[in-house]
Amino acid sequence: MKRFALGVDNGGTVIKAALFSSEGDEIAVVSRMTPVLTPAPGHTERDMESLWRDNCVCIRQVVEKSGISPDEIIGVAFCGHGKGLYTWGKDGRPVGNGIVSTDNRAWQYPARWFEDGTWAAQYPKLCQRLMACQQISLLAWMKDHVRDKFDQIRWVFSVKDYIRFRMTGEAFFESTDFSGSGLMNVRDARVDGEMLESFGLGEVAEMVPPVCNSGDFCGAVTKEASELTGLRAGTPVAGGMFDIDACAIAMSVTKPEQMCTITGTWSINEFISKTPVLGTDISMNSLYAIPGYYLIEESSATSAGNLEWVVQNLFRNEPLPPGMKIYQLIDELVSSVPPDASEVYFLPFLYGSSEHPLAKASFLGMTSFHTRAHMLRAVYEGVTFSAKKHIDRLLSVRERPSAIRLAGGAANSRLWVQIFADVLGFPIETVNGVSELGALGAAMAASVAAKVFGNYEEAAETMVKISPPIPPDLKANAIYKQKFDKYETICKALNQIWGCFES
Repeated sequence: MKRFALGVDNGGTVIKAALFSSEGDEIAVVSRMTPVLTPAPGHTERDMESLWRDNCVCIRQVVEKSGISPDEIIGVAFCGHGKGLYTWGKDGRPVGNGIVSTDNRAWQYPARWFEDGTWAAQYPKLCQRLMACQQISLLAWMKDHVRDKFDQIRWVFSVKDYIRFRMTGEAFFESTDFSGSGLMNVRDARVDGEMLESFGLGEVAEMVPPVCNSGDFCGAVTKEASELTGLRAGTPVAGGMFDIDACAIAMSVTKPEQMCTITGTWSINEFISKTPVLGTDISMNSLYAIPGYYLIEESSATSAGNLEWVVQNLFRNEPLPPGMKIYQLIDELVSSVPPDASEVYFLPFLYGSSEHPLAKASFLGMTSFHTRAHMLRAVYEGVTFSAKKHIDRLLSVRERPSAIRLAGGAANSRLWVQIFADVLGFPIETVNGVSELGALGAAMAASVAAKVFGNYEEAAETMVKISPPIPPDLKANAIYKQKFDKYETICKALNQIWGCFES
């Protein structure tokens, strides 16, 4: 009898539910946009009740679309964007809206903690730089600006932990997400009230639910959730994981010599290590889904989400030839401009930047000669240049890999994959036969929790199929080295003016 696992990926803008066989075959996929609310500049939020209902709709539809009986589904797990903040109240309801990881309202808190020495004092425990979109910064902002809501918090969640809580009625904070929140003593893998007190958030220790691991059994589908989703009541639910772990697991990143980059709203660039990498420019060490490993990460909200914005705002009503999809048209436009035929540059900072907390997206070098094709190529290149900056930092502390594995929006474009190879100077590998890697990683967690596989290494051997590598073009690589140097110069020059955008 075949066995099936359900994975649900809650990204920054889209929910994706996918059902997989235990051999890794993607049986059915359903996606649903989730409205992002912008009540003030720098604020990005979602209605938590609507988010839960949208997850239920996706799950019900994917089960129906698959034709698989709910009795054949051995488990379900969730992954989702890291950071952000989803709070559950003492009254048994959400405390306001959920906050998405592109939110920048709390940017002053990390800046203050860096300046006054608080971060430096706690860095040996945190093992990471602090960011405006982490739970620690957002909770500090809530405490200062909406104290009444802060005082109502019963549980602090990441997005996927919140959805799992609604599915099972049991509260947990899963370790891959918790270790990227700024709330965890990552060195000792525990809640640390003394550390939280140093940030003025001692009471938050009581708001953190019990900590679980990604492959742990964390409750079962309740009767109420069963009625909403179509899943069998009692179906096991696993801990799940941060989406960057889920994508890495789904790319079979199980050894330290491997490296991967994920192109979603965020540019996530990472490898795994038996020890954290401290005392360097590396921004993030967190706990990996495979016990005993740390995830070494360089990231910023500078990736394929920028192209989504361009599509929504510049191509929304674009007439297309029969059978052509919008991204095919975009690839054709980009390919019409060779890399050495345009000096238009795009800074992919629509949702934030690691360059400066107030950096803004920009096109530079435009003249009346340039067209949409030049702008689109600049977007492809700017997103890739941002990834290269992160990857270069990672390479400063480790050996060069034989190839880099790519996932996310850019991996769906053969042209963009080639640009990544040409800019980075490495062969690029992708995963065959799967459109939703985050959901696959979550389904692998459900399979491990259900004992279908003994561990993630076994699950990857069976469920993940890696494509042949795409090598870099040496001529294009030489061109991009020069263009990347100009991109770097532009970023450094503009860092001097972003402060004028402070409100």
